[in-house]
Amino acid sequence: MILYRYLTGPDDNAFCKRVSAALNRGWTLAGPPTLTFDPVRGRAICGQTITRTVEGVDYSDDTVLSDY
Repeated sequence: MILYRYLTGPDDNAFCKRVSAALNRGWTLAGPPTLTFDPVRGRAICGQTITRTVEGVDYSDDTVLSDY
């Protein structure tokens, strides 16, 4: 099965660590990051699409992405 996630958060060290942790757990970047500005909070918000192929497992609605 192929899993898909879209990570979002403030453009800060914590966001970079979340993406790095996912990459080190076998996820792969799937395209360029996105960036937008939150004028209410006055900060940039990042987004990054990641995917992961898991062999021998079928997808179901009960699949918990954080398990992978």
